[in-house]
Amino acid sequence: MDSTVTVSGDSRITAIGAKMRRWKLDELPQLWNVLVGDMSLVGPRPDVPGYADALSGADRQILDLKPGITGPATIKYRNEEELLSEAMNAEAFNDTVVYPDKVQINLDYMRHWSIFVDIRYILITLRIVKAPPDLTVSINNYGD
Repeated sequence: MDSTVTVSGDSRITAIGAKMRRWKLDELPQLWNVLVGDMSLVGPRPDVPGYADALSGADRQILDLKPGITGPATIKYRNEEELLSEAMNAEAFNDTVVYPDKVQINLDYMRHWSIFVDIRYILITLRIVKAPPDLTVSINNYGD
């Protein structure tokens, strides 16, 4: 599989990896990146090659932000794998709907940043981690 888009049931993810991803335990090693200053707790997720480098115009402003473990786009799309697995063409849906929405969410975050906003996202994230996530974004919300 050549796609960088990961869907639910992706063969590249082991059973243990799937459980770790579901409970967001796969994020724990990134705390080291926060401690050494490469990441922050809150900010846009780092993008895979082919996405961030394709940003243009004002959208490139989000590249000035330090990547984060959580943030508004991460929270909204916390069940992204399941959402993409429902799409007829996961990569096209990601490229035309999900990723552009994340860019806009991150630009809005950047424009309205404050320490209180970051604290709010951290608290929301901790609440999400304690309980199994529910699907808050559905493929039905978008035209395919």
